[in-house]
Amino acid sequence: MRPSRITVLYNTDYDEELTGPGIDVSAVEISARAIAAALKDGGFTVDMVGVAGRDVFEVLSTLRTSAPDIVFNLCESMAGDPCNEPTFAGLLDLFGIPYTGADLPALAACLHKRRSKDILVGRGIPTPPHRFLVDVAALEDPALEALDYPWFLKLAHEDASIGITEENRVRDAAALRQRARAMMAEFDQPVLAERYIEGREVNVTLLGNGADLTVLPLHEIDFSAMPAGRPRIVSYAAKWEEDHVDYAGTKPVPLRDATPAMIAACERVACAAWDAHGLRDYARVDLRIDRDGTPWVIDVNPNPDISPDAGVARSAAVAGLSYVQLITRITEIAWKRVQRR
Repeated sequence: MRPSRITVLYNTDYDEELTGPGIDVSAVEISARAIAAALKDGGFTVDMVGVAGRDVFEVLSTLRTSAPDIVFNLCESMAGDPCNEPTFAGLLDLFGIPYTGADLPALAACLHKRRSKDILVGRGIPTPPHRFLVDVAALEDPALEALDYPWFLKLAHEDASIGITEENRVRDAAALRQRARAMMAEFDQPVLAERYIEGREVNVTLLGNGADLTVLPLHEIDFSAMPAGRPRIVSYAAKWEEDHVDYAGTKPVPLRDATPAMIAACERVACAAWDAHGLRDYARVDLRIDRDGTPWVIDVNPNPDISPDAGVARSAAVAGLSYVQLITRITEIAWKRVQRR
């Protein structure tokens, strides 16, 4: 038996202040509509509910009254704050509303990159050595001089490559301090510094739960069109600015020229990261592969973009799944988990 009535829940409170210049804010609703259309094509009865800044409890009341079998949860903020994404999932649990995707603990662990790092290190999962820079005072630590540069900087509580430019790969302590200080001033949050792994970047998409967990065909970022001397990273511009050199130089493609041992290592590490963070239904784990073939976890994304043209859909297509089949599969995976309660 599968669910019949699905509500697609998505944000309507995005604006340029939240998403930054260059992001098409209509893409949130476009993605939600694509998912709703796929569900309808899959034979479900579907409605859509948008969550704006201050009507959270009104939305929850609507969901309790309409009582869908399951909510397809696409909400990544609450009251205009992306840091409240885990809180919204917790409210769905509190109100007894079943939903797809990660729960509050998993979302919170992944949103707070220091916590995610601690989880990975505690489980013995390879992830680059790191330093958490909580404020500008932390930049005065003389130990920064002894790091094995180059290192890489990222914001502690952001995704979508927000705050990432070519300057985030730093070659010495002076550059680290300068760039970290600028990031803290612009985004008003701590910075995570980690050793930069020179090599291939691989995206691993996972679907399922427990013994039914499946790894979709691996993809990597093709950096071959990146100008010489430019860091091989996925910057903010690479994702959101189509006329930027980074956009042309970072094309996701199916993994090529990989040995069975390398594929197995990537899948093993990604599954370990999934398990360590308590993920469920679907997620993506990003890796860097060093010259020795060792995969290092650089990001765990519990709520990756599942638009028709995004990486999860591309991986599913290589596996022989149409977009309708992918969205149906995610829904049925979540429903099976809910039914086991």
